[in-house]
Amino acid sequence: MSKSKSPYTNWVREVLKSHFEGKSPLVPESEALNNKAGCFVSLHNPDGSLRGCIGTIMPTKSSLLEEIKANAVSAALHDPRFLPLSKEELEDLEISVDVLGDPEPVQAITQLDPKVYGVIVSAGSRRGVLLPDLPGVDKVEDQIHIAMQKAGIEPGTPISVERFKVKRYH
Repeated sequence: MSKSKSPYTNWVREVLKSHFEGKSPLVPESEALNNKAGCFVSLHNPDGSLRGCIGTIMPTKSSLLEEIKANAVSAALHDPRFLPLSKEELEDLEISVDVLGDPEPVQAITQLDPKVYGVIVSAGSRRGVLLPDLPGVDKVEDQIHIAMQKAGIEPGTPISVERFKVKRYH
């Protein structure tokens, strides 16, 4: 099992291991986990391919600790793009946690950079989110297009765009 130096990714691994063993996870002693923030938990196979990713834009739980826990279980077991993770896959899984900063409205496309900012694209009740600094997403237009696709927003539909920064932990 690859051990990370990040309390965030170690917490994800502990949560998932405990889930498979039917136990309660041992809560880490990290002040950072007492904060509140939206976050995404991403799970990758050893070859780098995505295995699950679920997150929240804004905090929905009482602490970042609980936010990460809920998103870890959802990414592992409830990402509709994948079958539920098995206990055997956990050991070789690569884990990252993105802690989101507050979203801010964007007035012009020049305010975006797909390596620095994630985007939230909205049209009516539909919202699509794309994290920053993803492999193969190098242009703002691509980033917005992918977020629109995720939300089911048709090309040409008027949209509003917000940006956010993340702190990524591996």
